[in-house]
This record gives sequence, C-alpha cells and structure tokens, in this order.
Amino acid sequence: MGKTAIVIDNGSGFTRAGFAGEDKPKSVLKTTAVAPSCPAVMWETPWHRTTTGCEMETAAASGSHPLKHGIVIDWEAMENLWSHLFFCGLRVPPEDHPVIMTDSPSCPTTNREKMAEVLFEAFGTPALYVANTGLLSLCSHGRVTGLAVEAGAGVSHSTSICAGQTCRDATYRLDVAGCFLSKHMHNLLLKSSNNPQVLNALEKKTVTQMKKQCCYVSMDYERDLQDEVQQHPISCKTPDGHWITLTKERFCCPEPLFQPKLLDQNSPGLHLLAFQSLQKMPDEYKEDMLSNIVLSGGSSMFPGFHDRMCSELEVLFHGRGYQIKILANPERSLAAWAGGSMVASHKSFQHRWMTKSEYQEHGAEHVHKKFN
Repeated sequence: MGKTAIVIDNGSGFTRAGFAGEDKPKSVLKTTAVAPSCPAVMWETPWHRTTTGCEMETAAASGSHPLKHGIVIDWEAMENLWSHLFFCGLRVPPEDHPVIMTDSPSCPTTNREKMAEVLFEAFGTPALYVANTGLLSLCSHGRVTGLAVEAGAGVSHSTSICAGQTCRDATYRLDVAGCFLSKHMHNLLLKSSNNPQVLNALEKKTVTQMKKQCCYVSMDYERDLQDEVQQHPISCKTPDGHWITLTKERFCCPEPLFQPKLLDQNSPGLHLLAFQSLQKMPDEYKEDMLSNIVLSGGSSMFPGFHDRMCSELEVLFHGRGYQIKILANPERSLAAWAGGSMVASHKSFQHRWMTKSEYQEHGAEHVHKKFN
C-alpha cells in the first residue's frame, strides 16, 4: 500500500489516531462534535497539550456526541472529527495513507457501508479496512481465538472470536459503561453525608476523576455494603478546595457492570454475558477460548475488575474442568487501537484491504465481502 497505514479507533469517549506499527496513538480527541474546518487552515493549527501523543483541544467543540452506545448517529460530525485527526492531529493528507477503522461489535452492518462511503468519497483514502473492537482487542495480545470483554465509555460488550472470525450470534451488548457510571457516582455522592452544596457544585469532569482514581470493584458486594469496616474511606479535595469523603461509593459505583439492575436495567451483568457468549460456541473451542479472555476499555481498569470477572466465571463454569485465564494489559484502555496498529503493520494483512478501485467498481456493499 505504500505509505504507513493510519489506525483510528472510534470510541464513545475518545477517538484515537496514529500510525500502524507504533505503540501508542499520536492524536487523541474527545468524541464530540467539532465545527468543520478547512484543511489548508488546519495544517497551521497548533495543538495545546499532550496526552498519549497529541490531544487537540478545540474551542469549536459543541459538546454533542456523534456516537451513542458505540454506534455513529451523526455522520457529519464524525466526518469533521476525522478531518481534525487527519489534518491537525496527524498532519497527513488522508489520500496518501490506507486507513484501518474500528467499529463497535454490535454496530449494524450498514455502518460499515457508510464508513466506506465517507472515507473513499470525502477523504479519498486509497484503501480501507474496518474491524470490530473486540477482534482488535484480542489481536493486541497476539490472539485470534478467544473472548473479548470490553467495558468502554458508552457501551460494553462480550464477543466470541474464532480464528479471527467474529461470531455475531455470540456477541452481547450491555448499556452500562463509563459515562453511566460517572452519573451513578454523582447520584451516590448526593445521597452521602457530604456537604450538599459542595456536591451540587461538582463538575462532571471532577466526578469522573474521582471515579477513576478512587473506585474499585468489590469481590463481595453484599458483604462490603453491610460491613463498614470493609468500606475503606478516602478523602478527596475538589478543585475549589473542599474535601469530600468517599466510603461505599467507591465500590458501589462500578457494581452495575455486574449488576445492571442497580441502574434499573434488565440485562444480565457483563460476567453473565461473557458466560452466554461462550455457551454459544462449540465445546471443542471452549477450552481455548476460556484460556484467552481479553479485557479492554477504560471501564475495565477499575482495581478488582479482573479478579471479580475471573471469580464469577469460575463459579459459572465450576465442575466442568476448564482453566480460566484472563489477560488484562495495564494499557488495555488502548487495546483496540493497539490491536489495529499490530494488524495493519503485518505483511500478511496487506491483501485484506478494500481498495478505492474496488469501492468504485463494486460500491459500498463490498465491505460485507471484504471484512469479517
């Protein structure tokens, strides 16, 4: 394909972009609507601060979200976001680089058609590949068979994958994820004994920081809820100088990942969805899959998440003779992007691209033939 491929991971919280073969994305943007900009002007646009590479801040951000539960609902806004990533974050012309894009495991297949249309028509991309985040998360560990358990900002999934093939019938979605847990955290705090005026004044980003820095997953939720000795209070200082004490909120906040009923949802918890996903697979694959369970997404980063998931699955599979092994990379919030970076840099992958000429000859529907 000539020049190095660009990898773009479209997350509900952040969209990450960088070059294949690199360890981390070069540019990270909040997945919010941004005003359309002229590429000629954007070449000169400075970026203001660095996270994993370049996180560009823009005054044009309106705060609305082009993705809902991992699915694109505003294509114009998404196109503008990609434009910022190409021209400002990466500073490359998109017509020079093949692009690997992620989509959510539960996305309708029509999303891939629209993605191809935008990339080939609006950006002139020479080649495209679209892969779901579950597959790429597995690839980040060098696996092509296993179970991907993803807990992100806008949605969570359990996806069974065999020999690089995603099993749609064994893919389950849970609408409990980071942004819902942040709201839950604020509601829990409002019911606490802290100063109500201080709690009402908390900004969303402050609550989110508390969630990330102070919360953990309990190994025995009911016991910890009843026993104050197990609640391990911690004090946090707010940006305006006030102090807030967190007790049971620390483990109550992430618990809806395992008990969605706490957020008035009827869905089974993520561990049960993982169990259901594995149950859909033929018996001859289960042993291999149970020893290759990969965690990914920012909401899987809570301390205790890995141990709780393992413990719950051991109970569900008790007596069946399976050994459960869960792979949890410390950088797993970037797992899907990292998997895309690895995949797109392999020589063996090069025949998998959908080229612009193929798009022009066969149309956007050709994505269903080219991509798993």
